Amino acid sequence: MGSPEAMAARGAKRYMERNEAIKVAQGVSGTVVDKGSVVEYVPYLLQGLKHALQDVGCGSVHALHEAVTAGRVRFERRTPSARIEGGVHDLHSFQEPRWFSASQG
Repeated sequence: MGSPEAMAARGAKRYMERNEAIKVAQGVSGTVVDKGSVVEYVPYLLQGLKHALQDVGCGSVHALHEAVTAGRVRFERRTPSARIEGGVHDLHSFQEPRWFSASQG
């Protein structure tokens, strides 16, 4: 709601503007092409969750909660630089797949 169009239409009051000559947008307007049903992504989300739980040594979300409470598992805040370093980098070309089809994986 912070796009120039939204501000002109009805959102200016939201940002406490009073007929000011200069308006600074806090968003953009755009469209997203329909990508289909979320149902197609659910199996990939579940598999990602299973891998994550396996990585931390927990068999379920409940076990993860217990491990966090007991101090056996902890979450760390990572800087943007650490996230970049932990990902794919320094390749001439790389295209990360959005998701794999069942035949690929």
